Amino acid sequence: MSTRRRFLAAAAAAPLALPAAVALPAALAAAHHEKKRLFTAAFTPGSIGVKTDQKGAIELAEKHGFGSVQPFAGDLAGLEESRRKEAGPLLKERHGLVWAAAGLPVDFRTSDSKFREGLAVLKKQAPIYQQAGVTRMGTWMMPMHDELTYLLYFKQTAKRLREIGSILGDHGMRLGLEYVGTPGLRIQKRYQFVHSMAETKELIAETGSSHLGFVLDSWHWWTAGESKEDILSLKASDVVSADLNDAPAGLEMLEQHDTTRELPLATGVIPLKDFLAALVEIGYDGPIRPEPFNKKLNAMENEEAAKTAGAAMNKAFALVG
Repeated sequence: MSTRRRFLAAAAAAPLALPAAVALPAALAAAHHEKKRLFTAAFTPGSIGVKTDQKGAIELAEKHGFGSVQPFAGDLAGLEESRRKEAGPLLKERHGLVWAAAGLPVDFRTSDSKFREGLAVLKKQAPIYQQAGVTRMGTWMMPMHDELTYLLYFKQTAKRLREIGSILGDHGMRLGLEYVGTPGLRIQKRYQFVHSMAETKELIAETGSSHLGFVLDSWHWWTAGESKEDILSLKASDVVSADLNDAPAGLEMLEQHDTTRELPLATGVIPLKDFLAALVEIGYDGPIRPEPFNKKLNAMENEEAAKTAGAAMNKAFALVG
C-alpha cells in the first residue's frame, strides 16, 4: 500500500512538474519553426502600365511602399563605372530598396538569328548589371509552337538556355523561367509545350545549368492546377523572382485570358494566401511584382498606378505577416 501511495502521489505531482520541464523546449521549437516574410514587393513600371526611367522608378517605388525596383540596363550603362558600382549600396542606403529582377534581352523562342542577336546584347548588359549589384533576371516561355513538337522544342530551348545560363553565371546572375499555364493560350498552336512547374523542373535539369530557376507567377500556378504543396517542393534558391496577380471572377478556366488579370486580392479567385504562405515557408527572399495586365490600371497616371499597385501588394503581404 505504501508503494502504491507513493506511486499515486508521484503521478499526481507529475502534471505540475511537466509544464516547467516541457514548456521551454516547446516554445523554442515553435519559435524555431516560425517563418518570417523575407520577400519584397517589386516595382517594375511596365507591368503596371507606368512609363519612366530608372530615377523615376526608384522615386515611385520608395514613395509607394515597394521594397525593390527593376534595374534598367540602359540607364545603368550611362553611369560612370565608379558610380555604377555604388548603385546597389546607395539604393539601399538612401532609398531602402534593393534590385528586383532585370528583364532578359534574349529572344530564345524563335529563330536562331534572333537568338544570336539577343546573346550579343546580353553579353554587353551582364557586366553592367554585375557592376551595379544586380543578381536576378527573369523571362517567360511560350507554352506552344506551330512547327516544333514538344521534344524538338524542348531540346532547342534547353540548348539555348544553357548558353544564356553560362553567360549569366560568369557575371554572378541567375535567370528565372516563367512557365505559362493558361489553358486557352497553350491550345492556340499545333503543339503544346512546357506549361507547369514539373515540366519546368525537367527543362532546367536538361540544361544542366545551376544558373537557372523559376519565376513563379500566381496566375500560372493557378491556371496550371497547382497547389501550395507544389511550391513547397522547391527550395528558396530555386525561385529567382515571382509575380502576384488575381483573376477575373465569374469565368470558367478556359475563358480566362492571359492578358486580362486583376491586382492581388481584387477578386479572391486565386488563393494568394496559399501562394504567399508557401513562399514564406521555403524562405524565398526575392522580389514579387504585380503584373495584372489591367486596362483600368494602365490608364492611370504614374502616381496613381504606383499607389494603387503598392496598396494591393501590401494588403496581400499582410495575409502572411
